[in-house]
Amino acid sequence: MQQFRVNERGYYGQFGGAFIPEILHRCVTDLREAYLRIMESERFRQDFDQLLRDYVGRPSPLYYSRQLSERYGAKIYLKREDLNHTGAHKINNTIGQILIAREMGKRRIIAETGAGQHGVATATVCALMQMPCVVYMGKTDVERQQVNVKKMEMMGATVVPVTSGNMTLKDATNEAIRDWCSHPDDTHYIIGSTIGPHPYPDLVGRLQSVISKEIKQQLQEKEGRGYPDRLVACVGGGSNAAGTIYEYLEDDRVAILLAEAGGRGVESGESAATIHLGSAGVLHGCRTLLMQTEDGQITEPYSVSAGLDYPGIGPIHAHLAETGRAHVVAITDEEALRAAFELTRREGIIPALESAHALAALEKVTFAPGELVVLTLSGRGDKDLETYFKYEKDF
Repeated sequence: MQQFRVNERGYYGQFGGAFIPEILHRCVTDLREAYLRIMESERFRQDFDQLLRDYVGRPSPLYYSRQLSERYGAKIYLKREDLNHTGAHKINNTIGQILIAREMGKRRIIAETGAGQHGVATATVCALMQMPCVVYMGKTDVERQQVNVKKMEMMGATVVPVTSGNMTLKDATNEAIRDWCSHPDDTHYIIGSTIGPHPYPDLVGRLQSVISKEIKQQLQEKEGRGYPDRLVACVGGGSNAAGTIYEYLEDDRVAILLAEAGGRGVESGESAATIHLGSAGVLHGCRTLLMQTEDGQITEPYSVSAGLDYPGIGPIHAHLAETGRAHVVAITDEEALRAAFELTRREGIIPALESAHALAALEKVTFAPGELVVLTLSGRGDKDLETYFKYEKDF
């Protein structure tokens, strides 16, 4: 039995499902009935594989980090998603979803974005396929991710700053859903993570599973075995983490370590540590763990990292945490920044702030001598340079 994969009703244990307004029922049902058929078709596989290879630049390298390995007494490899076209894992998902949208006859694309990487990846594939694109982005994130905003606009996308709530990812998602309700017939919503109503968590997880498929093959070549002892990834909505662990979910030889954003501390009131702080509820179309008050009002999240600044978590990750399949640690802003500067200075790799949380998680565990570890470097730090410049003197 595959206890960690989605069931036919769209649930991972008690989490998942499709909680949607009536106006979106047909959109979501059509997608649910079409996505597996399209993804398993020869045309999709050929187009997807060709674009990942020739446009995105896959396979992404699996890099042995001598510095991290010596420091922690383990064999630590970095899965270099930061080297993809557009600078993050997000492009894997947007390539796949726009191919699905094209096959379904959709003519307009919308998306939400936090750090801007998913927005850039969506704008990129819309330029490639010559489809109009609207990206919703919280005003707070627009201000701290100006370069990504300019990239999206340069590729022809319309970026809409959202001024409700605390003007971050949650609020951008709300606005994207409102848009979809107004244009259900011709619009496909490219959700950027393993969140949203079924089939999105499963759809995004399958598209990102290219990460773990490559890890399996690359480890076989480098280490003579196709599995690590431990996988490490950061988790906000959870798409890079889902892709990293997808092929190993049922393999109990492989431990899973996930890093969520602790902000200024889990108990500080300024955090995005959903698994530590959350309780079950419904947000953006699925039942999952949410940061919320006793009467169900969403608590505003906080993180120095725009991509982890979300009050929920993908239902697959809620289930993995609840069952104990994944160990989840909360990483503070300070810990993430320190890990980012250390990798930059010792390896010459500037990681995204999101990925820096995964790097900091290495501090939270004790490794067996020679333990084989793969950590997914989900994105590069170009988009976070302003933040790094601000804090550089402190580290």
